[in-house]
Amino acid sequence: MQNADILQNTLEKHANAENYIFSVDSFNALFPTLNHFALLVLLGRAVKKGLLVRMCKGYYLYPKAKYQRGYELYHLAILLRKNAFCYLSLESILSEAGVISQIPMSTITLMTNGRRGRINCGQFGTIEFIHTKKDINTLTAELTYDERYRLWKASPKLAYQDMVATKRPLDLVDKEILHEFI
Repeated sequence: MQNADILQNTLEKHANAENYIFSVDSFNALFPTLNHFALLVLLGRAVKKGLLVRMCKGYYLYPKAKYQRGYELYHLAILLRKNAFCYLSLESILSEAGVISQIPMSTITLMTNGRRGRINCGQFGTIEFIHTKKDINTLTAELTYDERYRLWKASPKLAYQDMVATKRPLDLVDKEILHEFI
């Protein structure tokens, strides 16, 4: 059986709503005899065929999996910072709460105790990680877990505090609505 067929059969059997985004490293176990370059060529061909969609460097989505559309960026964020604690905050939360009138287009903002960075995910949007030195244990009262995102979310109060702490522009914040949450 050809490597392309093995890849397709494996994805058809094992991809699901929980596992539909894969890193290059996750394919290493499937093709242990391929070197890194050969694996990238195989994945590139799978993208050209439409079997996979490249989300960002090193991460691919299997579009035939039955998963909740619209949450791809959030689920990718988990994988990108799997060894760090992250929570949705800043403009993402304030926009969701109606405190910021403009919705950040295709960008999600997260606080992390890991590495900061801005990752362009093409058609899916952008993920922005902002580093924090805050002790996560002091934030638990202001965090809730959201099953849809599979991420912790800041309260609007904490999101605003994060905006101030990281010196983000506050000109779009509606102070009257914000006071409802503080």
